[in-house]
Amino acid sequence: MGVVPVTRSEETMPYSPTRSLADTVVAVTGASAGIGAATAHALVGAGARVAVSARREERLEQLVEELGKDNVVPVVGDVRDPAHNEALVAAAVQRWGRLDTMVANAGIGAYGGILDLGDDQLTEMVETNYLGTVWSVRSAVRRFREQGEGGDVVIVSSVAGFRGGADEAVYAGTKHAQVGLAGSLDRELRAEGTRVTLICPAGTATEFAIGAGRTEGSPELDDYLRPQDVAHAIRVVLEQPRSVRTTVWQMWSMQQQS
Repeated sequence: MGVVPVTRSEETMPYSPTRSLADTVVAVTGASAGIGAATAHALVGAGARVAVSARREERLEQLVEELGKDNVVPVVGDVRDPAHNEALVAAAVQRWGRLDTMVANAGIGAYGGILDLGDDQLTEMVETNYLGTVWSVRSAVRRFREQGEGGDVVIVSSVAGFRGGADEAVYAGTKHAQVGLAGSLDRELRAEGTRVTLICPAGTATEFAIGAGRTEGSPELDDYLRPQDVAHAIRVVLEQPRSVRTTVWQMWSMQQQS
């Protein structure tokens, strides 16, 4: 397949720096809190419809209440299960007839030396952060190819994927894996009209950060990015004209050391 061509009408239309997300359909994993929930809010605010997944059913139901049943369809499950990712895509297609974007956001983290964490905890983290991303992407790409129009894959990774800290080697390894996956996918899928974007925030003040070694109310969190900062970045890359793609976006707050 070749690169999706620009039509004559598109060439003669006045240039617009953004594309509308109205009525586009987006799947978001890890949407029960933090970046995932903020992304659902941002995209619905831009006119999109979202299929959201997470393990916590009550949190997803809360998201439906906040954003409206016409805008959100929830799918409860574990991103480590390939069938769950297929069900998420199927729910979006059943409700709205198509899928335009997959935001692979689900992830977990833990801080500690290489011998400090248990086998089960490390296995869950590796499977969630890397294999969960792979299964999400596969399900989305399968649908994009059926539709024949390309789409968007957004992988929420971390600056740790480029240089992990001394107390996060395994976590950083999963993020390095996402970086490698995204770069290879970009080279594989661009010719089909599918854009692959890697969003790499530094520390973000979410339940994720609190549960991974920091405590609620920690002064350190005051200097972190907000979930809405990352959600804004996701919205921005999706609103780019289809002729443009952002492959990697690293981001820090003004207070954080890069």
